[in-house]
Amino acid sequence: MNTVAILLAGGSGVRMQSITPKQFLRLNDRPIALHSFAIFEHHPLIAEIIVVCAPEFRSLFSSSVKPVYFASPGYRRQDSVYNGFNEIKTESLVCIHDSARPLLTSDLLGDVIAAAQGTGAACAAVPVKNTIKEGTKDHYVAKTLERNDLWEIQTPQVLSFDLMKRGFQLVLEGNITVTDDVSLAELLGVEAKLVPSDYKNIKITTPEDLVIAECLMSRS
Repeated sequence: MNTVAILLAGGSGVRMQSITPKQFLRLNDRPIALHSFAIFEHHPLIAEIIVVCAPEFRSLFSSSVKPVYFASPGYRRQDSVYNGFNEIKTESLVCIHDSARPLLTSDLLGDVIAAAQGTGAACAAVPVKNTIKEGTKDHYVAKTLERNDLWEIQTPQVLSFDLMKRGFQLVLEGNITVTDDVSLAELLGVEAKLVPSDYKNIKITTPEDLVIAECLMSRS
């Protein structure tokens, strides 16, 4: 089954303390969003790309290799994903990726797609390194969570077209907020596969993250 990539590039990046949205700041001489766009563009399992971004940035995304379509950003992340999903013309696997994760690799992308082909839903993830405690509303420790059971979820995340369609129906009918994509599968009682990723697959959120990404790229 073909895979359609939805690249989310519509955030404002307030925490980057920059007028330019973080995904369009330059990293190694090109905008951050174009690093993962290039991975999608040249990956053999990706049939087409849907970029979710503001109209003024669409000219940055062009390809002589694959069809590229566009959708408008929504108020929330899930709204942006839904807008991109509505641009898909045929049933397929759907791969969603945050453009603020520029260190995506072709191997990781292939691994998550392969896992989703078997289960219907899969996501990149890494085991949590630090001790995680659940806190109370007034900032006291409630309990310590079992670290061995905890994973930090990344993108890419891949779901079947049918799961996304049914998941979004539940979200819209129940006015439910989800913060990642495989939560749509969870709402339907479908287990999403955790695909071991790399700690280098960081999300650029603050100015410090940009420095870290530059260092990681210089070593690869």
